[in-house]
Amino acid sequence: MTEQHEAPNGVSGRALQKDIPQATVARLATYLRVLAMLADDGVAIVSSEELAVAAGVNSAKLRKDLSFLGPNGVRGVGYDVAKLRTRIEDVLGLSQGHRVVLVGAGNLGRALVGYGGFRRRGFTVVGMFDNHPEVIGRSVAGLVVRDVADLAPAIDALKPTIAVLTVPDDAAQDVCDLLVASGMQSILSFAPCELTAPETVEVRRVDLAVELQMLSFETARNAPPLAEVARAVSSGRIAHRAPAHTAAGHPALKHSTTSHSATEPSSKGSVVTP
Repeated sequence: MTEQHEAPNGVSGRALQKDIPQATVARLATYLRVLAMLADDGVAIVSSEELAVAAGVNSAKLRKDLSFLGPNGVRGVGYDVAKLRTRIEDVLGLSQGHRVVLVGAGNLGRALVGYGGFRRRGFTVVGMFDNHPEVIGRSVAGLVVRDVADLAPAIDALKPTIAVLTVPDDAAQDVCDLLVASGMQSILSFAPCELTAPETVEVRRVDLAVELQMLSFETARNAPPLAEVARAVSSGRIAHRAPAHTAAGHPALKHSTTSHSATEPSSKGSVVTP
């Protein structure tokens, strides 16, 4: 297999990051998830067709995406799962892992902190904060909820690289300002409002309502016409739609889904809504 830690001419993953389109970055994250599943199941080699099916894209698009990483596979053989996984992690900036602080210890915040998948993917929650007296001091997944008033000195001590906001809409901007003042450069917000930040700060927003609306659209678009349903019911027929594609080979590749994201990558210092 071709060595994947270095791109052509010895270019590092950091140098390649500026040249990779945002849409490709989103798909690289999906490829990484599939590769992690394969690695867990002991799969050493995967073909482009198998990886593409599992990721929900066509093989031509997958090969184009991976071409941004430099030489990866061997024609007629496939991709070395471990090496390709390491290469994508390097380009996505995951090689050294990330330390995460979370502000907002409500239901959503507690659920996120308790999710074990973050640590397996290189994200370790190192601090959790809130301003509610009944919440401060509680233990959540091994972390003691701290007063948000101590956020600035805590960030200085914890050295996080990413902050996550799960606070109400009316508190989101104030908390964002506090994080920025404390030196945070990367913020992920689950608040439905738009946040403003300096150009040097990357802010992304996850709007669950928008994601549900996208699912609603897909459901409506894929639903058969009412007249067709009525004819099927009256005739006693039950229509079965064949799957769009099936994954061959390893069982881990049979659980493929196409990743849809309602939130486009944001520009510096702003949140871009769909």
